[in-house]
Amino acid sequence: MNVRQYIMEIKAKLVASPAVTSFSIVAEQALEDRGYFRARLSLNNGDFLEIAEYFIMADFQLKTERYRYQWMNSNQTQLIKRWDNVPHFPNLDNFPHHVHIIKEDNVEPFQSQNILQVLAFIEQEIIRQSDV
Repeated sequence: MNVRQYIMEIKAKLVASPAVTSFSIVAEQALEDRGYFRARLSLNNGDFLEIAEYFIMADFQLKTERYRYQWMNSNQTQLIKRWDNVPHFPNLDNFPHHVHIIKEDNVEPFQSQNILQVLAFIEQEIIRQSDV
C-alpha cells in the first residue's frame, strides 16, 4: 500500500464505519514518501473524535511516525481516551506510545496504532457500550 492508497482507505473507512455519523477533513497531504491526515468525527453515540497522523514510507511499508487520536464526549469537555506518541512519559513501558484514559494524568503504555486500528477499536467499544 502506498501513501495515496492509505489515505483513500482511511476515507473509505470513515464513510463506511457504523461508528461514524459525520466527519470533516481538516488537513490531508499525500507525497511519494510521506503523508498526513487529520479529521474531526462525530460518532454515533454522540461522542467526538479527532484523528491526526503523520506517516512515511520506509522499506516499502507505511510506518506511523507521529499520531494523536483524541476521543471525547459530545461537547468536548471530558476526555475518554487519547492515544499519542509525544515523548513526555519516558518511564512508561513501550515509550513513547501511550494512552490517556479519562484524565490527562491517568496514562498507560500502549502499542503504536494507526487511524484504521483506532477506528476499529472505537467501533468495538461503542458496540460493547450499547450492549450493556
